[in-house]
Amino acid sequence: MISALPPKVITRHRDGQIRAYLTHPGVFGTLEPAAVFPTRAGDEVVESVVRPDLERVVYTTLNGVVCLTRAGDVLWASDFEPHSAVRHGHRPGCVLSLDGRTVWVYRPDAMAGRDRGDQWVLHDADSGRVLARRELETVGHGAGHHVHPVDGSVYLDIGEGQDGAVVLRGTAAADGEPDFTVFPWWDRCLIDLAPGGQHFMTVDHGQQDVSFHEHPSGDTLCTLSVEAFGYDPEDTFVEWCGGYLTPDTVVVTLGGEREDEEEWFRHHLVDVSSGAACGEIAIQTTDPYEVKPLGDGSWLTDGPDGHPIRWSPTSHLLQS
Repeated sequence: MISALPPKVITRHRDGQIRAYLTHPGVFGTLEPAAVFPTRAGDEVVESVVRPDLERVVYTTLNGVVCLTRAGDVLWASDFEPHSAVRHGHRPGCVLSLDGRTVWVYRPDAMAGRDRGDQWVLHDADSGRVLARRELETVGHGAGHHVHPVDGSVYLDIGEGQDGAVVLRGTAAADGEPDFTVFPWWDRCLIDLAPGGQHFMTVDHGQQDVSFHEHPSGDTLCTLSVEAFGYDPEDTFVEWCGGYLTPDTVVVTLGGEREDEEEWFRHHLVDVSSGAACGEIAIQTTDPYEVKPLGDGSWLTDGPDGHPIRWSPTSHLLQS
């Protein structure tokens, strides 16, 4: 295990609450909430993030972003105008900066029917004041935020459905407008950043390969096709999931469909330093997308009661 990594705050939404869980070193099995935040009456939470001290939560709904205290008091809220009556196909997302001073919010305004392109908005975490706004040339359904663990820059992976994906990187400046970089891809989906921040992982939008890229340039370090894992690309694909199990070992998930139309998937390991596939890891789950590697040698799956379960190779073997 890599005990030097700080505990991560994981959130789950259930019964009008946002539950926050901590991944303390050495603690495995079903996790218990370290804090519970009641949401505003009527709010349907899309995505949430909790401050590391567990005193504040920020969450998005289809029509706004809200910041609450642990007691449920509203510190600030910002509505997405005009109000959208579209119920599906657009999922606003949010993330806190590494220092906790700002909130990055992705707004899929085009799919929400707001007659404009998407926006990436930077808010002051204490007041909600808009510090910067980036108008995007995307029509996204949703996006994933990834905060760099060292320099604090924020990656945004926007999914545009069959049209591909757009990956951006934002760097907040202390005394001015943030700098934004758009990577020259439309066909790569960002999956995860390395725990130490040296590189990051993408999967081909067509699901034919997985690549690893240098931070921050995006230069490709290595690419592994479906064939590199011993499968036929005619009936096997790389899932848009997985991530860093350790700083140099990555979980890559491959799947397909058998002749009886039953779907299957398997989790493989890649050594990024050598660029080689290095065998399978047995993870028991019915959904490949529920497995979340944490970068410290452990991973999460979802429990039947809605609480996440944390595993390590040792704890997994004991309970298999």
